[in-house]
Amino acid sequence: MRISTKGDYGVRALIELSHHYGEGPLQSAEIAARQRVPEPYLDQLLTTLRKAGFIRSVRGPQGGHALVLPPEEVRLSDVIRALEGSLSPVSHLHDEGYQCRAAHEVWHQVETATQHILDGVTIADLAQREMEYDRAGGRYVI
Repeated sequence: MRISTKGDYGVRALIELSHHYGEGPLQSAEIAARQRVPEPYLDQLLTTLRKAGFIRSVRGPQGGHALVLPPEEVRLSDVIRALEGSLSPVSHLHDEGYQCRAAHEVWHQVETATQHILDGVTIADLAQREMEYDRAGGRYVI
């Protein structure tokens, strides 16, 4: 499985929002600067994340973006699926009549393992890891 910049930047935006959960909206320029993400691209991702139900957006001078759910309830698997699509290692894995049964079993195992790993990680977990790396003098980047 390969995560594109879309998935990477989207997760980073949610991590930043989790650091400010319950404090009100955070402007996209601030998220972009803190996470070193191009703001025009971030705005597109924030729209996708809003439509997927992860964030709410508020217009105006005091506006910005905020997580809808507590960071502990936002699973990485759901975020990646919303940003990247299927977690399947091959696009046609679930097509009826898939021809190669030997490979089908392996691809299904890869998909199941990936799902299991990503289900076990929340945005809160990643935010905590980022804070630990920052305290240790390094910067954690997914």
